[in-house]
Amino acid sequence: MIKEIQAKTMLARVKGEDDWFGLYYNMNLYRGCQHQCIYCDSRSECYQIEHFNTEVLVKVNAVELLRKELASKRVVGTIGTGSMNDPYMPLEKDIRLTRRALESIAEFGFPVHTITKSDLVLRDIDLFAAIQEKTYAAVTFTVTSVDDDLSRRLEPGAPVSSRRLEALRTLSLRGVLTGVTLMPVLPFIEDTEDNIRQIVTRAAENGAKYILPAFGMTLRDRQRAYYYAKLDKLFPGIRPRYERAFGERYSASARNARRLGEVFAELCSRYGVSRRMTVFTPRQRTRAESLQPRLFD
Repeated sequence: MIKEIQAKTMLARVKGEDDWFGLYYNMNLYRGCQHQCIYCDSRSECYQIEHFNTEVLVKVNAVELLRKELASKRVVGTIGTGSMNDPYMPLEKDIRLTRRALESIAEFGFPVHTITKSDLVLRDIDLFAAIQEKTYAAVTFTVTSVDDDLSRRLEPGAPVSSRRLEALRTLSLRGVLTGVTLMPVLPFIEDTEDNIRQIVTRAAENGAKYILPAFGMTLRDRQRAYYYAKLDKLFPGIRPRYERAFGERYSASARNARRLGEVFAELCSRYGVSRRMTVFTPRQRTRAESLQPRLFD
């Protein structure tokens, strides 16, 4: 179900230094996500999204709020989107909140970093290219397996991994900074050397400039309960292995995580792929920039 709501703010200041993604601000245009990845941490109680599995909330005043906030911000820093939901879930095709937000971000001269599992991002390649030309734009695709059949089971509402990699290649050829989040790596399902090798190789072949890994996953409250129920249905016999290995712990590390990290590092070195992304350094806006937005041709 899709429900319209009114937001109070749009840009949240990221606390401290963001060593992972280089974000200064965070932005969520929606609450909830249609991709329904079985492992999604956003189901956790701490995020207070009560009907994550059945409802997506659309912030209908998001772009109006965003424009006001962009005009008032003294620091030009990277705006991130995609941490709590996918900005290119299927409903975005018609609602177009993400595209309209990107138009405003481009107009006001801010950099952006988008994380997605969808090739719908290619619809907005013109905006990412324009932002990249003037300041900084990064698009990161989450890929946890190159096996399309497995990605269909783990991420049932998202385009399969091969489509994401094709989109990554298209963006890279257009000059947009692109990379991969190799996270989570699910214990007993994806934590094999072969899986890591295939992801790094395919990402590099398709133009990824960086790959950001997390060899494991979170497991907490509602997220754990949902994930375990899906394991029983999709991967019979694996749930007891999780319970024995991790109990009630918050995090679940991949098996042999150290070895997987070594394989990952060696392959990234071989292919010239960074294990950290290049980030935009925030700067103070000038008085001229404060008077009017930067317009793109």
